[in-house]
Parts: sequence; structure tokens; C-alpha cells
Amino acid sequence: MNAILVLQNLPLLVAVGLAALIDVRFRRIPNALTLPLLLVGLAEACFGHHGISVSHALLGCLVGFILTFGQFLLGALGGGDLKLMTAVGAWTGPAGVLAVFMVAAVFGLISVLTQSLKQGQTAALLRNSAIITINLVHLRQIGSRQVQAVGESCRSIDEPLPYGVSVLVGLVMLMATPWLSWLMG
Repeated sequence: MNAILVLQNLPLLVAVGLAALIDVRFRRIPNALTLPLLLVGLAEACFGHHGISVSHALLGCLVGFILTFGQFLLGALGGGDLKLMTAVGAWTGPAGVLAVFMVAAVFGLISVLTQSLKQGQTAALLRNSAIITINLVHLRQIGSRQVQAVGESCRSIDEPLPYGVSVLVGLVMLMATPWLSWLMG
């Protein structure tokens, strides 16, 4: 793990770790955590303290927002999750937040599959995933409200892993893996 990269981004690691703990405990990520994280990330970029330019920090915010906005609209993620990924983008830039998002998605998938196996809900998970996919394919015909309603009615597992945990895993992987950490500059 690149020690300089970790030190430059220590506030980010601590804040995302705290977000993950709060998300596990309360199933939400508070604005009091995500807004300062975003503002400090942008300020750090302005002063050149964490290795990315202001334009990359702003682009990272936009990418983090875009990656999670569709899931937020469909009810798959909460507003705190969306704001957390936007703030992570301010610290990591567009390529970094994309890497965090991809690792979080894979980790989340593995977690959901493991949980569905433990609960004996794998068949329901696969069926519900197919139903949601079909609805997403027909989004223009049936509308986002219908897709959201179907998504909410297709819960397959009890208490899925909070997204903050997946974001933390993605961030740690980004910093710990040499072939990913170069994305942060």
C-alpha cells in the first residue's frame, strides 16, 4: 500500500469508515458526514494536497453522482449513498471513483449471493433479478415509477449489506492495489 497515498487521503478513509459504521448501525449516511467530506475534498484539490486537480475533483464528483443517481431514482440506493459517492469522487477523481464503484459493485454482488445462499433465497433472488432486468429494459414504455415499484416489491434477502460498507471496501482496494491506486494520481 502506498503510504503517501494513504496519508494524503486519511481523512477520506476515516470518513468513509465512519459512514460504513453508521450505515451498518442506522441504515443511513448523514449529511453531516457527506457534506464536509465533499467540501474538504474540493478544498484539498484547490490546495493540491491530495494529488488531483480541481477539475479532476469536480469531474470525480460528477462521475460519482452519475454512477449512483439511476440507482437512487429506482430506490436501490439512498440519498446518503449517492452523496457519499459524490464526495468520494472529490477525493479520487473520475477514474478513482469509477474504480471504487466497480469494486463496490462486485463486493456487493458477492455479499448478496452469499446472503441469499445462507437464507435459502437464491432462487427468489435470481427470479427477482430477472424481473427487475426486464422492467429496466422496458423503462421507456412503463416508466421509472413502475420500475421502482417492482424493485421495491422484489426484495429477496433480509437486511442487505449497507452500501457504505461496499464503498469502504472499494476505497481500500483502490488504495491497496497498485494496479488500481495509480488511478488516483
